[in-house]
Amino acid sequence: MNKIIFNPDKSSWATLTQRPKNKALADKKFISNIFNEVKKNGDLALEKYTYKYDGLKLKEFKLSQSQIKKSKNNLNNKLKESIIKAYKNIRKFHQSQKVEYKKILIQDGVKCWIESKPISKVGLYIPGGTAPLFSSVLMMGVPAQIANCDKVIICTPPNQNLHIQDEILFAAELCGIEDIYTIGGAQAIAAMAVGTETIPKVEKIFGPGNQYVTESKIYASLNGCAIDLPAGPSELLVVVDKNSNSKYVAADLLSQAEHGADSQVVLVSLSKNKIEDVIKEVDKQIKNLSRRKIIKRSLENSLLVYFDSKNDAANFINYYAPEHYIIHAIEEDFFVSSIVNAGSVFIGQFSPESAGDYISGTNHVLPTNGFAKQYSGVNLDSFYKKISFQKISKKGLMDLSENIKILAKAEKLDAHANAVSVRFKDEN
Repeated sequence: MNKIIFNPDKSSWATLTQRPKNKALADKKFISNIFNEVKKNGDLALEKYTYKYDGLKLKEFKLSQSQIKKSKNNLNNKLKESIIKAYKNIRKFHQSQKVEYKKILIQDGVKCWIESKPISKVGLYIPGGTAPLFSSVLMMGVPAQIANCDKVIICTPPNQNLHIQDEILFAAELCGIEDIYTIGGAQAIAAMAVGTETIPKVEKIFGPGNQYVTESKIYASLNGCAIDLPAGPSELLVVVDKNSNSKYVAADLLSQAEHGADSQVVLVSLSKNKIEDVIKEVDKQIKNLSRRKIIKRSLENSLLVYFDSKNDAANFINYYAPEHYIIHAIEEDFFVSSIVNAGSVFIGQFSPESAGDYISGTNHVLPTNGFAKQYSGVNLDSFYKKISFQKISKKGLMDLSENIKILAKAEKLDAHANAVSVRFKDEN
């Protein structure tokens, strides 16, 4: 892990909190070229880029229903039971987010309200690569199912045998998703954003991914297709003090580091000795982990920071705006009440981030790279549009008419004022 930084001055925070970057993405033209070619050549472009970047020759992108339904037969019962339990917990949490809006009588004759309408067509990107995330199917498929979106599709890269993980297919079936396409990377995002002969154009794209996927989603959002949030390489910040359990803290840091070499873990400590203890535990535990090569590369991006003031620590945490935030300090209430910028918060020594990744119920598709300052994680509302309604009676408009005309004329919008006046001219 990297060297310890002691009480960094606020002037250095911008540099300290920079996330690891892939320099290859500096040229946005790379992404735009893929989008343009997919728009022009459709499926042929998908075949080209899948072979070029993944080394796979694909002619058929869409999985058959028989392939999807067979997946459950290839899974052991304990795994299926665990996936079903995760599905139920995630569904229960997201179902609780449903809101029934009341019609509000603003004043006599003026009634306003809001209704939620599902986004009609949504596309879910499920990362593949070194760790196919079937849990992400549940995190996005469940709220899409509750919202009753008309069309939900999945794009996910196949393995070298052109196979999609059975767990992904089983999770998709639980969520009622029938359209699954074996395409990954920037070309998959482009396909969902513009449409091809095989893959339909969607109205909003969801899902985490590497920096190529994130950049592609951002490009799509600037060209007519909405996205959930900028969800790139995963990250975790843990705050500790002298009372924290070093073994648990190290395990949490390692669990996040194994996501990928471009992931980042941050330790903020109110104890100098605790940092050293955690480092020793990391070195001890990493030896027994199957993805230790990836973890070691990820730990090169790690950040170890000591503060002797809890207020400075809290301010730094909000400045970093972590995707995942674990509070291992004894002053839980202080750190809970002080956080304003985070994707998801895990409180106490028995709330590991892996619980939220899979089964506790909260969503794990979260803003990264500091975007927790502006974005929420995926939730039920992410799959809805909010439409406002109003019904005004003749008396209601008459009561408002003078104010409307005064305000409209102040903005030099005479037609706005006239739209009110014309309704009462015949009566004068």
